[in-house]
Amino acid sequence: MLFNSLEFAIFLPVVFFLYWFCTSKNLKLQNFLIVISSYFFYGWWDWRFLSLIFISTLQDYFVAWKIKNTSNKQKRKIWLLVSIVVNIGILGFFKYYNFFVENFVAAFTFFGISPNVWSLRIILPVGISFYTFQTMSYTIDVYKMKLEPTKDFISFAAFVSFFPQLVAGPIERAANLLPQFHVKRTFNYEKAVEGMRQILWGLFKKIIVADSCAVYVDYVFKNYQNQTGFTLFLGVVFFAFQIYGDFSGYSDIATGTGKLLGFNLMRNFKYPYFSRDIAEFWRRWHISLTTWFRDYIYIPMGGSHVSKAKVVRNTFIIFLISGFWHGANWTFIAWGVLHSILFMPLILLGKNRKYTDTVAIGRIFPNIKEIFQIGATFLLVLTGWVFFRSESILHAVEYFRGMANKSLFSLASLYNKKSALVIIIFISAMIIVEWTERNSRFGLEKLALNWKKPFRWSIYLFIVFLIITFAKTEGTPFIYFQF
Repeated sequence: MLFNSLEFAIFLPVVFFLYWFCTSKNLKLQNFLIVISSYFFYGWWDWRFLSLIFISTLQDYFVAWKIKNTSNKQKRKIWLLVSIVVNIGILGFFKYYNFFVENFVAAFTFFGISPNVWSLRIILPVGISFYTFQTMSYTIDVYKMKLEPTKDFISFAAFVSFFPQLVAGPIERAANLLPQFHVKRTFNYEKAVEGMRQILWGLFKKIIVADSCAVYVDYVFKNYQNQTGFTLFLGVVFFAFQIYGDFSGYSDIATGTGKLLGFNLMRNFKYPYFSRDIAEFWRRWHISLTTWFRDYIYIPMGGSHVSKAKVVRNTFIIFLISGFWHGANWTFIAWGVLHSILFMPLILLGKNRKYTDTVAIGRIFPNIKEIFQIGATFLLVLTGWVFFRSESILHAVEYFRGMANKSLFSLASLYNKKSALVIIIFISAMIIVEWTERNSRFGLEKLALNWKKPFRWSIYLFIVFLIITFAKTEGTPFIYFQF
């Protein structure tokens, strides 16, 4: 089920009513409603894959208790490996089986050998990378004695399958989300209103910005051989805002929906395109994934408390895994490797933690240095997005080649000027709001509260009007559903 669909517009009010008016006096019943609603939400796409969520839930619930009740270190490790191997095995089979088979065949074909290997028509379950990492982190934390395993299976099942963040994150930690299922939730009007504002802003970014960009981006990347350099450049710029509006929009809707139900989800984006270097960008982009890699892979390898050579090695491994996490395609691996290369100068110079504050604090506008830094970082990020969006490495190389000519500076040859102008207006509106709100958790969080009520509601209604006007009959899937 899509957040930007009519089905969800019906589903959420029904769940909200049952949650607060029919089950609020019984915590277990309320949690059970979340489980049933979440399974219904996921099963709307394909009910057959509900079994995978249930297997992960059941396995890690019991494995965590085996780890807790075992004093022998070797046996504790074995039980942890059971959790990791099963979870990664399921993820690897559905996401990477054909990738490895195809590259295995290609490698042998290169030497004139044609192996007879089966390839399967595997459907990738939506959100498998997200809920697999979420449930796996639970057993790791129990193993590290950072968390006590829960006795309440329903609460744990609700934690794993919580529908607002089930299929595209944020990837929650059990230490943050699981305890919220153990305590009684009371309806908070202010929190619910804030959640509605965040949902509205998320829908604006998804439907108005991302989906508008998608039409232009899809055409340009599909027909890149026939486009001018400037059209290709604008195509990747629009993709940068498409993927941001799409993914951060989803996170806003998920977080806002969580607030409606009395939950606090972690923040997944902190206005990454206002970053002054690549390190800051990665502290602000897909935070739940980057911190997962940091805590469960980077730090166990020694993190930054080792020699400079090993820090470089650890950083490279993390970006390589991050690229591979995104999909079974060499373009994602190239994207990860590129970002590791861009990150290296900051690591070697010890400047990777230089910018940890918000840009232009106490000022309306950034200074010239900050404008240059933000612009240069954005251009570096665009380079990576070309690989990320391309269907193959050759496609990406040819796309770069198409941009590298004098038509890059020719506005006259721009494809579909009217459409491009409309998209630029939408992107500009989003940037202005988020720049104004860069010290807040999301656009409209505090800005709208400073306006007088008639004007504030006029803005809300105008955004709703735009969403209804530009929304497609069948909601456009979120980009990160494929990961």
